[in-house]
Amino acid sequence: MISIQGVSHAIGGKRILNDVTTQIAQGGITALIGPNGAGKSTLLSLIARLEPLQTGRILVDALEIGACSDQVLAQHLSILPQMADHTPRLTVKELVGFGRYPYNRGRPTAQDDAKVAQALDMFGLNLFAGRTLDTLSGGQKQRAHIAMIFAQDTDYVLLDEPLNNLDIAAGRSLMKTLQSMCADHRKTIVIVLHDINVASRYADHIIAMRDGSVIKQGRPAEIVDSSLLQDVFETDAPVVKVEGTNLVLM
Repeated sequence: MISIQGVSHAIGGKRILNDVTTQIAQGGITALIGPNGAGKSTLLSLIARLEPLQTGRILVDALEIGACSDQVLAQHLSILPQMADHTPRLTVKELVGFGRYPYNRGRPTAQDDAKVAQALDMFGLNLFAGRTLDTLSGGQKQRAHIAMIFAQDTDYVLLDEPLNNLDIAAGRSLMKTLQSMCADHRKTIVIVLHDINVASRYADHIIAMRDGSVIKQGRPAEIVDSSLLQDVFETDAPVVKVEGTNLVLM
């Protein structure tokens, strides 16, 4: 479980998060949604210790952010930031191998090689293993980055808008793969999503934010409705149920 307790944060004197207290249960996909400037990415970066905590506490199971070592935390929690970018001349296999650094510190073992091979296979990247990143499509490159995170083999995976710049087919494929990571490998994924319909379709739990605060949270079928759209997005777009999923008509 990720426990967030009274977290506030300001950047340049501007308050970004306001006394956020919530819990993210272990297992499944939890989506952070909300309008631009809601504080979603900031909250994710604080959980991932990319930004220092100013106020409050965050615990990942028994590990307290800011109190435990980065190396220990990196074996329990991984993150793919929104602007993940690596040297374009890296091969896919080299990139995925970076996921093992918290364990081998640059000295890969046979176990590390096995984890990399598993990640390449799971994400359908075997044919691309020797290719450099600059030769891949956007969808292939994103799969390679997610494979790197999978190779890190952490219980918790944080993803900041991983669907950016992906077409419908690539985005749908990625979300199904994330569901498989949870179901087959017992991962807990926390993902910032721009599209509420993607969150409603694929997430097990939604945390809706606005102006640095948590406004609503719960299962998509329970909270994705007209009141959520009004309270969080200030819009009166209609909500319809399609094959059991609440979808917003744009």
